[in-house]
Amino acid sequence: MAFDNQAFEGGFADAVYDAQTCFRALMDALANPGIIQSLTAETQPPLPLTPELGAIAQALFDHDTKVWLDSRLAASSAVREWLSFQTGLELVSEIGEAQFALVSDIAQMPPLDVFAKGTSEYPDRSATIIMALDGFTGTQTLQLQGPGIEHVRDFAPSILPVRFSEQWAANAALFPRGVDLVFAASKAVAALPRSTKLIKNGN
Repeated sequence: MAFDNQAFEGGFADAVYDAQTCFRALMDALANPGIIQSLTAETQPPLPLTPELGAIAQALFDHDTKVWLDSRLAASSAVREWLSFQTGLELVSEIGEAQFALVSDIAQMPPLDVFAKGTSEYPDRSATIIMALDGFTGTQTLQLQGPGIEHVRDFAPSILPVRFSEQWAANAALFPRGVDLVFAASKAVAALPRSTKLIKNGN
């Protein structure tokens, strides 16, 4: 495969250190649902792939990783080439085959139940959906409960998938199967693992 020059640029400055730093932030986010973690590792991928999605991709993906891109990202040959060169990932068009999904337009993303949810024997064969958003001061506050949360925790991403409370309740009911969500904003990341429940969806 021939790559455009742009594919060679904009990756981690220190591949090992930056990947470790980003991976640690992601693990902390998944262990502490709804807590915003600092994401200091930087990339400069071609738009519309955000620097944070680029960093997470470099930290998590390799040649054994099957990844689905939303239509906005998939339409950019520069994005596809950058991801392929920087990570070696396998891009898939069948959403149910993907181990990870990168979403740049949350409002238009497919329903959670079309992503891989794992099986009873192998619940880890489920998808992690990584979404770009503006920040964590949205008008809609979720109240979270579950592992990693002592009592109740508020979480207010700037945008959520449509009918999120309904979708997330259905996902949580599948536990230990189900998808995990990662939200990436400017220099920050937070997560909702499948074990997290919503006890209230405020306004």
